[in-house]
Amino acid sequence: MTSSPRPQHALDTPPIEVETGPEPSFSVIWMHGLGADGSDFEPIVEELKLPDTPALRFIFPNAPHRPVTCNGGYVMRAWYDIISLAPDSRQIDEAGLLESREIVRQLIRREAKRGVPAERVILAGFSQGGAVAYLTGLTHPTALAGIIALSTYMPSPRLLEKALAEANRRIPIFAAHGTQDDVVSLQLGRDAVETIRQLGTTPEWRTYGMPHSVCLEEIADIRAWLGGVCCATTEAAGRSQTVSASPGSHGRS
Repeated sequence: MTSSPRPQHALDTPPIEVETGPEPSFSVIWMHGLGADGSDFEPIVEELKLPDTPALRFIFPNAPHRPVTCNGGYVMRAWYDIISLAPDSRQIDEAGLLESREIVRQLIRREAKRGVPAERVILAGFSQGGAVAYLTGLTHPTALAGIIALSTYMPSPRLLEKALAEANRRIPIFAAHGTQDDVVSLQLGRDAVETIRQLGTTPEWRTYGMPHSVCLEEIADIRAWLGGVCCATTEAAGRSQTVSASPGSHGRS
C-alpha cells in the first residue's frame, strides 16, 4: 500500500485576513482546530471589541489537507496527523507538527516584510492549532510578542525541550481551557502548562465552565490580555529607542 504524499511547507489557499484599522502595528496569526478551517475563528475579531489603536492584523491560515489516522484515515484539514487519542493522551506524527511550524514561520517572515516585525507578532491557536502555537512560539529563534493557547495540549514535550528558544523563554502566554471539555481533557491542558512552567515560562492560566469551545468570559479576558501585551511591547520599544538615541549610548569609535 502506498502512502499519501506529505503536505509541503506551504498553504494551499491564502489565509483569511481581518484588520482592525489602517496600518496595523501588530499581527495575530490564529490557527484553527482539527477539521475546521481559517473561517472558524474569523468572527472572534468583532467579538473581541478591540479599540481602534493600535490596529491589529488577524491572520487565519488554513491547515493542509491530510489523512487523519484516528478518524479512519479521512482526509481533512489538520496541522498534523493524530495517530491515536485517549481522554488524557495523544500519539501524533511529529514530522507533520514540524511542517506546520515551518508554515507558521513563513507567515511570521511574511509579516516582517509587510512592516510588522516578529516582536510584534502574536501566535494563537485552538485545540490542535494551539499545539502548533505552543511549539512555534516557544522555539522561534527571535522574540515574539505572545502566545494564546486555547483548549489545547502539548503533543510532544520532547520536541519543545529540545528546541526551546531562550529568546522566548519569558514570552507572555495566555492559556485557557474548559472544565467540561470532553475532547481535550482539562488535565491535558494543565499538563501542557506545567511542562512549559518547568522550562521557565510564566503562563497565565485560566479555566472556564465550558466544553471544547470558546465563551464570552474567555473572549473578554483575551481582549484584556491582548491590550496588555500590545501596551507592554510598545512601551518596551519606546524605551529601547530612547536608550539608543541618548548621548553616551554609542561606544567610542
